Amino acid sequence: MSRRNRYRLDFRALMTQCEENYARLLPLMKALGERDAMDVQVGHDHHPHTLHMKVLERSPYTTTVRLEDQELLAHMPAPRLTVRLYHDARLAEVTEARPFRRVNARYAYPNRHMHQPDEKAQWNLFLAEWLRHLHDHGRDNSQDWRRRVSGGQ
Repeated sequence: MSRRNRYRLDFRALMTQCEENYARLLPLMKALGERDAMDVQVGHDHHPHTLHMKVLERSPYTTTVRLEDQELLAHMPAPRLTVRLYHDARLAEVTEARPFRRVNARYAYPNRHMHQPDEKAQWNLFLAEWLRHLHDHGRDNSQDWRRRVSGGQ
């Protein structure tokens, strides 16, 4: 592939997506509080499934969480993302995605695992769509997390 046609990371777009993901994750982080894990029920009554959120690491400036859909489909692996929140920069980025241990910012193409050149951008976009769906259709086991975070009854 020539240098001219090589994929170039759109850093501004990636950072914008990471800012939006951070804002979408904040209500979940507030609902989680000091707990290390929380289950959020997602979907309709006739086909609910569970998103498991687990804190892997907490520090003053970062928090690393794992988000895993527990019951997507029996015939395919459920999504599992590791997301690092940078509280000082107010960013959240996907750092791992099942089944891969690490997601790089860009990949040469073609490659052994057939990653797309913009794999990291795609995983962060997927996280945004997942969080949007979760906001619209999710509730934790104890009560509606959106109401609890916004202070409603």
